[in-house]
Amino acid sequence: MQQLEEQIAHLTRTVEEMSDVVARQETQIAILTRRVQMLMEREAHRDQTGGGGVVLGDERPPHY
Repeated sequence: MQQLEEQIAHLTRTVEEMSDVVARQETQIAILTRRVQMLMEREAHRDQTGGGGVVLGDERPPHY
């Protein structure tokens, strides 16, 4: 009986730890999703305004 109680206590602790990990991951995923959304909106705005940016390899040096 004591062995079963110890096993239940161990499993309960493991479940609680996993729940904490999942909660942290949910928060991180929400933050990262919002950041990706902001980057996508910024890039769409940049494309609309014609400021798509210059690829560094195509840029002429200032002394030309």
